[in-house]
Amino acid sequence: MQLSLLDNVDPRQNAEDRVKELCTLLEYHNKRYYQLDAPEISDAEYDGLFRELVALEDRYPELISPGSPSQRVGGAPVGRFRPVTHRLPMLSLENAFNDEEIRSKLDARLKKELGLPDGAAIAYMCEPKMDGLAVELIYEQGLLTVASTRGDGVTGEDVTQNIRTLRGVPLRLTGTGVPELLEVRGEVYLSLDAFQKLNRDREENGEPPFANPRNAAAGSLRQLDPRITARRPLSLYCYAPGTVAGAGFTSQQEFLTVIAGWGLPVNPLTRRVKDVDGAAAYYGEMCQRRESLPYEIDGTVVKVDSFPLQRELGEKSRSPLWAIACKFPPRQAETVLEGIILSVGRTGVITPVAQLRPVEISGVTVARATLHNWDELAAKDIRVGDTVVVERAGDVIPAVVRVVVEHRSGSERAVPPPVNCPECGSAVVRIDGEVAVRCVGLSCPPQIRESIKHFASRGAMDVDGLGDKFVEQLLSLGLVHTVADLYRLTKDDFMRFDRMGDKLAANLLSALEASKTCDLGRFVYALGIRHVGERTAKALAQAFGSLENLEKATIEELTSVRDIGSAVAQSIFTFFSTPDNRAVISQLGALGVSPGSVAKTVGGRLSGKSFVFTGTLTRFNRDYARKLVEDQGGSVVGSVSGKTDYVVAGEEAGSKLAKARDLGVTVLGEQEFLDLLEAV
Repeated sequence: MQLSLLDNVDPRQNAEDRVKELCTLLEYHNKRYYQLDAPEISDAEYDGLFRELVALEDRYPELISPGSPSQRVGGAPVGRFRPVTHRLPMLSLENAFNDEEIRSKLDARLKKELGLPDGAAIAYMCEPKMDGLAVELIYEQGLLTVASTRGDGVTGEDVTQNIRTLRGVPLRLTGTGVPELLEVRGEVYLSLDAFQKLNRDREENGEPPFANPRNAAAGSLRQLDPRITARRPLSLYCYAPGTVAGAGFTSQQEFLTVIAGWGLPVNPLTRRVKDVDGAAAYYGEMCQRRESLPYEIDGTVVKVDSFPLQRELGEKSRSPLWAIACKFPPRQAETVLEGIILSVGRTGVITPVAQLRPVEISGVTVARATLHNWDELAAKDIRVGDTVVVERAGDVIPAVVRVVVEHRSGSERAVPPPVNCPECGSAVVRIDGEVAVRCVGLSCPPQIRESIKHFASRGAMDVDGLGDKFVEQLLSLGLVHTVADLYRLTKDDFMRFDRMGDKLAANLLSALEASKTCDLGRFVYALGIRHVGERTAKALAQAFGSLENLEKATIEELTSVRDIGSAVAQSIFTFFSTPDNRAVISQLGALGVSPGSVAKTVGGRLSGKSFVFTGTLTRFNRDYARKLVEDQGGSVVGSVSGKTDYVVAGEEAGSKLAKARDLGVTVLGEQEFLDLLEAV
């Protein structure tokens, strides 16, 4: 039951009770979503609860606790990671490479060590060997206080802020019997879906892709800026204890069961077996199932279940005697690269794709593989006709690993980067510092779907009612080929849609007509120029005053605009230099789309100054305050950092005000803000 702040009780006490309730609710739903894969509420409902919590904590900063879900995303980037010494070393495991080696290198050796007969049975715990990054979490009095990487096994790196961004990791343990101190080891990993999306985004942003999910997880966790980590959906499975004070466990199975009750994520595929035959069968089962798992594993781990027996067996210098990692066979094959085709992505990135002589890898026939980008193609010296080694990692797209140079006959040929887009024929570009070759044509077919969605979105032309489903129907019916075609649509066109009525069709036409008289900043943003968001588009509108001036701007003129660097300027210049784009813009003008001119802002008395507004403003609203600042060449940002010039604090200002004071940022009241505007 939700509590109302309007009840006839102390508002602060009411807020405190509601904050506690929200923290409990959010952690419960985090566990349902991230650990149990059984969500009970929609993302929108979750977001509503989270926003309510943040609003209450902004109003009453003293109610913010270290365990609050709002504290998952860390603050400013750190300069470097602090070293953390593990109380108990995080040892590596000895390797086996098939089920027979589980018998000989683990079970037979342990029986000899313990003086047991060959027929004796040792119970084992078996688990998938996650292909990620080993970490240690430290909970004191149930609260997460330190998280560190394995490092060299003795000393790791402090990644506490980054681990706190993982929603599947509890910030506070719940349940009964939570110990005074719990050190728990686990593996941070990235699911295959998340890995594919991350690599697609990196390639579309001109960044090199990660080689595999493990590298992606490691790179994500070791970001100096925790806000970057927070944007990458990392997960964690816990598997072993470090030092524990205030609780005791007799077996690995008991430990995993108990910590799962405290809210820590444990892999549901972990299984206790009664003897080595069970461990060998588990290895075979996981070898078969690895292709269908949503994450990458590279083997299984087999451990003696009994903790007293583990302590009796002890360890060697670098690995315990009571456990072994049994690796899977590699998933690679040799085949011939018969051709290279060009694939155009939704943002215009042109990717070389290898056409292969079909080959079976891990039971799957592979006929295509990614070559990532032209730099990688050149670095590996991959040519059509080469014999190549292809690797398939889980469900990710197969990749060409290397060329078998000794098989070359001399007839192989290199394929240079394209000069024109294979889809629309527009000239392609490659911006300095990027690996991506890109088509920037507004009418390029693979890009048109996303172009239209963006063009019609609320922050752009704001064509009310033209959502994703209608865009899909426009394309499937062949009614639009560029964004200009939107303004050629008739009522009869819309009546061809599924479940379309007269009134809805009329509303869509009215929305399109209304969007023709937009402001220049919105229009520039709507064009979807790479690197140009809403703020940059508005700055361009203020700097150049009209679309005609912007179209003729040189790179030098573009870089003179606040916050526009050489890469962004090059992207804008290239966009307006592309004949296809100029043609589409000309068509828009002929169809009545007329973005208004604005008074050019040259310099400005607040040029280069950034402002943050926080709390309840009583003298003016935030939109008006933003306009006052931007009219004088300043900028308004959403968060406080060391680069912020002023924080304007209204009534009941919260965490932003506290952060400003901590950083020594100048804090202004409302009247002081108005006085500053008068003075500059």
